[in-house]
Parts: sequence; C-alpha cells; structure tokens
Amino acid sequence: MTSSVARSVRAVLVTVAAMVTTMAVATPAGASPAPAGPHGQQSRPCRNGYVGLTFDDGPSPTAPDLLRALQREGLRATMFNQGNNALARPELVRAERRAKMWVGNHTFTHPNLPQLEEAQRFQEIASTQWVLRDITHHEPTLFRPPYGATDEAVRADADRIGLLEVLWTVDSEDWNGASVDQIVARAATLADGGIILMHDWPPNTVQAIPGIAQVLRDGGLCAGKIVYTPVAVPFGSTSFHAHAVKP
Repeated sequence: MTSSVARSVRAVLVTVAAMVTTMAVATPAGASPAPAGPHGQQSRPCRNGYVGLTFDDGPSPTAPDLLRALQREGLRATMFNQGNNALARPELVRAERRAKMWVGNHTFTHPNLPQLEEAQRFQEIASTQWVLRDITHHEPTLFRPPYGATDEAVRADADRIGLLEVLWTVDSEDWNGASVDQIVARAATLADGGIILMHDWPPNTVQAIPGIAQVLRDGGLCAGKIVYTPVAVPFGSTSFHAHAVKP
C-alpha cells in the first residue's frame, strides 16, 4: 500500500469514527428514536389539532392534586371557578394561574340560571367576575353556565360583561360517578376543537389525567385554549360558539 493510499484510508477511518461517536452522544443508551411519519419524518405531536380540557366547580380543597397531575403530563386546562369557592380559597385560584391554567367564570353559587330573576342572574355572573379579577388581576373572558343550562337571557347577561359562553362537546360524566377508565374512554372521543366537561373534585378525575394525556398523544391531539368561533357548535337543542385552538 502506497503512503498516499494509506493516508486516504486513515482519513476515511477517522471520519467514520467521528460519525459513530456523534451518533452515540446524540442518542443515549437505551433511548429509542422518535417515531417516523409516513415519509420518514418525525411525527408531530399536535398533528390532529387541539382540544379543550375544562374543570368546573373549583377551586375545591383537592385542586392542588389536580394541578400537580396536569403539570406532570404537561397539560393546560380551563378552570371554571365558582365565586364562593374562589373567595374561600383565593390561594388556589392564584396557584391555577401560576400553573398556566386559564381561569373562567362559573357563577357565584352554581344555580340554574334560567330559573332566576334577571337581577339575581346577572349578580351571579358579575360578582364572580369581580372576585376572580381581584384575586388574579386578570379579567376572565370565558363563562360556563352551571349544568349547561342557558337561554337568550343568560347569554345576554354574559355578553354585557364581555364573556364567551363555553359549553362542551364531550361529557366525561365524572360528576355522575364515572370510573377512571370511563373518563379516559370519553376523552378518547375528542376531536379537533372539541371541549370536554370535567370537574376538579372527583378523585377519579385526578387519577384519569395520565390516561387522558396518553389518549391525546395517541390521537395526535394537544391541550389548547378556548376561543370564539363563528361556527355554531351543536349542544342539545341549542348551540354555542367556542372551540379549542393552539395556545
């Protein structure tokens, strides 16, 4: 072998060794490469869109457990808080904000709004808005009527305060004693833009968070923020104008 050929061979061997070393550093032992898409590209985690995770009736004394579960899974959600609970536990409302959750209005005492007189109905919504604003120094923009009970008068009151009414496309039925598996199964039916109703107090809901995170990942969906849409979203005999989008 001539000296020039030997030098060329050594150069090739050095280059190959460097490439192997770089690959070993970039991919730790035991790690698996990211799953490839149909054309060899890595899959996009939010390829099928965004959904709204919502939790009503808080903040309850167990809200910290829910927040920890959501944060462990990297999930953001909208917390529809009652004014009386927020007033009793303002530190938990602030904890929700620190955890990068969105805080919405769920009335002060959780009444069936269409059954109230106008002045009382408006006060239920407005007083909660004042409480949440004072606690968070942030103006809530989202409103969920208790039980999903609404009508034109309720919507008019929400409009006067500048609130977007948010109902849901999937009911987890956690309020009705749904098991962890049942809650996860219902979350698996979410589609792009959809919104799921959950509550912050059932123990099964907290335990379902890892499963919910997994079915969203499997479905190529991510947790998003809730905003207005001009498209009417069906809800029983009525409709609403909210959907989930990229935060």
